[in-house]
Amino acid sequence: MIKITLPDGSVRQYEKGTSSMDVAKSISEGLARNVLAAKVNGEVWDASRSINSDASLELLTWDSKEGKNTFWHSSAHLMAEALEALYPGIKFGIGPALENGFYYDVDPGGQQISSEDFKKIEDKIMELARKGNEYRRQEIGKAEAIAFFKEKGDEYKLELLDELADGSITFYHQGNFTDLCRGPHIPDTGKIKAVKLLKIGGAYWRGDDQRNQLTRIYGITFQKQKELTEYLEMLEEAKKRDHRKLGEELELFMFSEKVGAGLPIWLPKGTALRSRLENFLKDEQVKRGYQPVITPHIGKKELYVTSGHYEKYGKDSFQPIHTPREGEEFLLKPMNCPHHCEIFGHKPRSYKELPVRIAEFGTVYRYEMSGELHGLTRVRGFTQDDAHLFCTPDQVKAEFHGVIELTLMVLKKLGFENYTAQISLRDPENKDKYIGSDENWEKAERAIIEAAAEAGLETVTELGEAAFYGPKLDFMVKDALGRSWQLGTIQVDYNLPERFKLEYIGADNAPHRPVMIHRAPFGSMERFIGVLTEHCAGKFPLWLAPEQYLLLPISDKYNNYAAEVMAELAKHDIRGRIDDRTESIGRKIRDAELSKVPFMLIVGEKEAEANAVGVRKQGEGDLGAKGINDFIAWFKEQL
Repeated sequence: MIKITLPDGSVRQYEKGTSSMDVAKSISEGLARNVLAAKVNGEVWDASRSINSDASLELLTWDSKEGKNTFWHSSAHLMAEALEALYPGIKFGIGPALENGFYYDVDPGGQQISSEDFKKIEDKIMELARKGNEYRRQEIGKAEAIAFFKEKGDEYKLELLDELADGSITFYHQGNFTDLCRGPHIPDTGKIKAVKLLKIGGAYWRGDDQRNQLTRIYGITFQKQKELTEYLEMLEEAKKRDHRKLGEELELFMFSEKVGAGLPIWLPKGTALRSRLENFLKDEQVKRGYQPVITPHIGKKELYVTSGHYEKYGKDSFQPIHTPREGEEFLLKPMNCPHHCEIFGHKPRSYKELPVRIAEFGTVYRYEMSGELHGLTRVRGFTQDDAHLFCTPDQVKAEFHGVIELTLMVLKKLGFENYTAQISLRDPENKDKYIGSDENWEKAERAIIEAAAEAGLETVTELGEAAFYGPKLDFMVKDALGRSWQLGTIQVDYNLPERFKLEYIGADNAPHRPVMIHRAPFGSMERFIGVLTEHCAGKFPLWLAPEQYLLLPISDKYNNYAAEVMAELAKHDIRGRIDDRTESIGRKIRDAELSKVPFMLIVGEKEAEANAVGVRKQGEGDLGAKGINDFIAWFKEQL
C-alpha cells in the first residue's frame, strides 16, 4: 500500500500503481469527471499515470492554471491530428499551451493553409474530439524514436530528439496521431467540446530568421460552447479596447518606419498623460526618501560585461557603437542597474547612510525581433520607473514592506484592484545555479514571504523561478477583461553588489556588501500605459486624463466667453481646450464623446448671461447648468 497526501492534509492509502484518476473516483464520481490532470509531488502528471510510492497529490481541474494548460496543450495535439488528416505530409514543430489557448508551428510542405481553411479544420477537430480517444503516454528509447520520425520524414522532431537524453523520451498517442512530447495530457479528446481557430501567421523555426519559416496556427478550446461564446465576446470587446487603435484615435502616440520599428513617439496628449503618471510617482518617491538621478542612454561595453547584461542581451540586442578611438565600444543601455551601482560606489559609504534609494525614469533598449513587437506592450526602447535600494541584510524586510506599500498604492490609484503576488524562490534541490550564501538566501526569502503575508497579499509560490541573484515578487494584475499582466516587480540581488565590489563600512568598522533591491511599480511606462489604456478603454481617471474638459461654444459669438471660462478654470489647474470649429453643437458633442474627454462644457447665450456652463459627462449625458464657481467646487469633489 502507498500513502497519498491530499491538499487538506488528509492521508489515504491505496494499492501501489493506482492513478490520480482512481483517487478522484474514490472521492467522488463528479470530481473525477472534472479532473484534467494531477500534480504529484509538485509535478504535473497525466491523471492516468501510475503512482508507485508515497506522494502528495493535487487534482487539477479547469479552475487551475495547470489544468487549463494541460487542456490547451492536448488541444494542440488534436489540431495537429486534424491537420495531418487534411494535409498529408505536413510536418510539425512545437505546439505549446498559451495563457489563453495554444498554437502549433507546422510546415505544410508546399500546401497552402489560410484563415479561409479554419472552418474545415475546426470541423475536423470536433469530429475527432467526439471520438473520445484516449491520450496515451509511451516511454520510448531514443533509437526507436529516431527511427519513427525518420520514416515519417519529420526533420523538426528529429532535431528536437537530438537534444534529448536516452531514457527521458516519451511519445503521446491519440487516435491516429503520434507526437514527441513530455506531456502531460487530459484523459481523452471527448473533454474538448468547442474550438475556434483565431489567427495564422509565420514563425521562424527555433526563432532563427536564418532558418525555415513555419506556419503558426493559433486556437482555443473549451469544455462548453457557452464558454467559447463568452470568450469570443470578450475578444470583440478587446478589439475595441486595443491600445494601438485607441492610441491613434486619442492621439497619444505613434510609430514611424523612418524612426524605426518598436520605437514609440509620444504625441502631446500622450506626453501629458505620461508626464502626469511620472510626476505622481516621482512625488511619492521623494516623500519616501528616494533620490532622483539621471544616467546616460549609453555606456561603455565593459560596464555591461561587468554586470552580466552583455552576456544576457549582447548577442541578440543592438550591437556595440564604435567610436573614432580604436577599440572603444559603447552599448545602448539595456538596464539601469549598472549605472546605479556606479552611483552607489562612487564614494565611501557608511552603514549610517543605508538604505540608499536611487530612482530614475531611465530609457533602455533591447532589440526585440520584429515579429514580437506589439504596440506599446512590446517595444525596442522603453522607460522603466526604476529604483535600486542598497541596504544592509537586516534592512531587507523593512525595505520590502515599503516597496510593497508603494506598489499597491500605485495599482489602487490606477484602478487595478484584482492582482496576485507571485513569490519566486530558488530550487532547494539545485542550489548550484544560484549565487550567495544559504544564510543570505534564507534571510531574503523569509523577508519576502513574511512581508507579503503581513501586507495581506494573495500569493502563489513558484520554486525554481527566482533570478540567479535572488528571490523576487511579481505582481500579476488582471484588467477589466480578466486578462493577466505582469506589471510591478520587486527583486533581491546579491549578484551586482558582488560584481561591482560595492561596500559600506559597518558598525564594526569593517567593509560589508550591501544587498540590492530592484523595484519598478509600473514596470515600463510604455507597457503600463498600453495596459491601462485597454483596462479603462481610453477613459482615463479624471486626475490623469490629458484633457479634463472640452468647452463647446454653440456658435462663434460665444468663443470669447469660452476663453474667459477656460482662463478661470486654468487658475484651478483644471485643464482642457475650446472646440471653436464652425460645426453644429450636436457634431461637437458627438466628437467629444468619441475623444473620451470626461466633461463637455456647453456655452451659449443663457450660460454667458448667468456666468455658467452647461455640463455633460462622457457616457452619461446632460448634468444641467452650473455656475463657474459651483462647477469648480463640484469638479474638485470629483477628483
